[in-house]
Order: sequence, then C-alpha cells, then structure tokens
Amino acid sequence: MKTMKKTEKEWKTCLSPEEYKILREKGTELPFTGKCYKNKKKGMYYCSGCGTKLFSSETKYDSGTGWPSFYDAADKKNVELKEDKSLFMNRVEVLCGRCKGHLGHVFDDGPKPTGKRYCINSAALKFEERK
Repeated sequence: MKTMKKTEKEWKTCLSPEEYKILREKGTELPFTGKCYKNKKKGMYYCSGCGTKLFSSETKYDSGTGWPSFYDAADKKNVELKEDKSLFMNRVEVLCGRCKGHLGHVFDDGPKPTGKRYCINSAALKFEERK
C-alpha cells in the first residue's frame, strides 16, 4: 500500500483535535466514551485520517474493555502492526497502513476464529452504515 505523506501542519488542518491526538500523537480516548463503542449497526469502519478500509462490523464484538474491538481486520494489508514498549509494557500497536495513524493495539485474548482483539480508538474510525 502506498503511504500517504502529510506534514503535521497539514494533519492539524484536516483532523479534529481529538483525531489528531489519537492518530498523530498516539493518544488514547477514555474507555466507554467513544462514538463507535456501542455502535451495533452493520457496515464498515474506515480510518478517520485517510479513509482506508479497516474493520467490518461483522468482526466487531463487545470485549468489555470500553473500546471498539474487532477480531480481524477487513484487509490485512490495510493495517500495520508494530512493537510498542511504551508505558513500561510490551504491546503491539495497530497503525493505518496508508497514513500510519495510530489506531490502537492488538492483543491475543480475542474470540475465535483469530484469537485477536484489535482494541481501537473511536476517534481513529469513521463508520459507514451498509444500506
């Protein structure tokens, strides 16, 4: 996937302050507060930074963590996984494959068939309902 390049100044003009904090500064929204957390509609979740297709509602589930959780990506080439040793923890960061925006983290405690829990910030997602 071709990487999207923008300066931080450009990102600040096209993202809301919350989206910028999450996507560009690797922030985390408070649990149980995100716009996508309780969404039960059928459709697709896209990167709020660049519009890349990330997750389907078909793989969304309630993990009880307070963030939208998915057991698989819509297309593996659209997400990038990167080792994250920040905050004195060993985790795997999930990035958008196109704009390299921070989405959240993936853990190995999810449901079958993948056993994965992609724990994603709502501010990093735009939802499009399937009609």
